[in-house]
Amino acid sequence: MSNHQLNSRIAYFPINLFGAVMGLSGLTLGLQSAHEQLGISITFFYSLALITTSLFLVFSTIYSIKLLKHSNHVIAEFNHPVLLHFFPTFSISLLLLSLIFKDIAFDLAQIMWGVGSIIQFSLLIYILSNWIHHEKWQITDMNPAWFIPVVGAIVVPLGAVHFANVELGWFFFSIGLVFWIILSSIVMYRLFFHPPMLKLLEPTLFILIAPPSVGFISYMSLQGMAGVDEFARILYYIGLFMTLLLLSQVARFIRIPFSLAWWAYTFPLAAISLASFVMYQQLGLILYSYIASFLLAILSALILHLTLKTLIAIKNKKLCMPPPAKPAD
Repeated sequence: MSNHQLNSRIAYFPINLFGAVMGLSGLTLGLQSAHEQLGISITFFYSLALITTSLFLVFSTIYSIKLLKHSNHVIAEFNHPVLLHFFPTFSISLLLLSLIFKDIAFDLAQIMWGVGSIIQFSLLIYILSNWIHHEKWQITDMNPAWFIPVVGAIVVPLGAVHFANVELGWFFFSIGLVFWIILSSIVMYRLFFHPPMLKLLEPTLFILIAPPSVGFISYMSLQGMAGVDEFARILYYIGLFMTLLLLSQVARFIRIPFSLAWWAYTFPLAAISLASFVMYQQLGLILYSYIASFLLAILSALILHLTLKTLIAIKNKKLCMPPPAKPAD
């Protein structure tokens, strides 16, 4: 590949590829929970932690080059009604990596969490301001990817209990919880009463699983894992119901042509699997270990499948390419 071709490919490197890092991070944390509660080898956790970190560093380097050399493309993504909401996948990836490194290199993990939290908060302020003062967006621009900044706010408390004051965790948790409820109403209105989303965006429906599932884990962490109360149960079972609802439509989803949007399946499945491990740890009911293991197995197979699909797409030059030109009227 010539330097010109490489430079062109970097210009079209998509921000939503960080969704793959989120999915791999979720699987890594799931393998850690499986080690602690089911006794599987810790080698799986360390191996995937290395792979996930390496991928994050590679993606971050490429996107930094894009930011420096092709800032007009970054600005275009930042002004796009869908792609804008994928920028927090970078900060969420940092926050999740801090949880992975918490027991490996605490000081490094604390720095990662601090940087991730600052970026996440900055993006949250910008995106919410954008929602309030927009001039051109329509209800049909709304899709579940808009939940990503809110999910990031709910992820912050997972590290706050280890790296900062718990009150900071409650601050972010409160923001995420309220805006999850608000966005849920808007998304359901958009899905029920307006034309269907583009087929390629339908995998983002799985993002609906993430806010209650991550919210459950964050709430339990903020409470010091002091038992599953009524509110925790509500959060967990909403997440579990959304998982069952979407898995019941699997035949519909597998007919959707492959795109990077498929990576939207991964982190939400990781979140509900982790939530199920917490339920098993807290209640001791074997059913939750079966649920967690089943979802973790699905997630592992899915990530392997998506990795192969993505590599094939890269080989066939279907990723990091300019969008097809619109036909003339």
